Amino acid sequence: MNADEHRLRTSPEVRRAALADCPGILAIYNDAVLHTTATYDYEPRSLEHRQQWFTARERDRFPIFVAVEAQPSGPERIIGWSALNPYHDRMGYRFTSENSVYVAANSRNRGVGSLLLAPLIPAAEQRGLHAIIAVIDATNAVSIRLHAKFGFEQVGHFKRVGFKFGRWLDVVYMERLVQVPVTD
Repeated sequence: MNADEHRLRTSPEVRRAALADCPGILAIYNDAVLHTTATYDYEPRSLEHRQQWFTARERDRFPIFVAVEAQPSGPERIIGWSALNPYHDRMGYRFTSENSVYVAANSRNRGVGSLLLAPLIPAAEQRGLHAIIAVIDATNAVSIRLHAKFGFEQVGHFKRVGFKFGRWLDVVYMERLVQVPVTD
């Protein structure tokens, strides 16, 4: 097999996540917890916690997607995930969602983030949402550019509201309006 054929066979595909994907999703998230400011969590999460998170998203119709890559000698490998999440639990926020996009460290800078963010927008429309909020560490220029590419606009910049790895962190809020919900 030549290099082009190999690249075509290993091109990531995005699909809806299943409960069985939780270990792969968890591994990517926990790596981000330990090594990045993409999340301000300090401690890795348990598989039970991630399964409960998944079940709650499914119950409340917040979609989760995974990017997978075929492996020459085994099952597919999860190289990233994305999700729509509740923004706040107050009724007035029911048409707003916060998104998550995480890519495995060894799969970054390959367009996987774009593959994962793209299906969130039509999924939000199908769910009847009006806005998607992205909460991004201000030093994460890659994520800020990714969201801007998909029509997100910066609507806020909070200074020194997070603390991780011994330093204060700024947070950027970006917003993508999806549709005007029809209400009764």
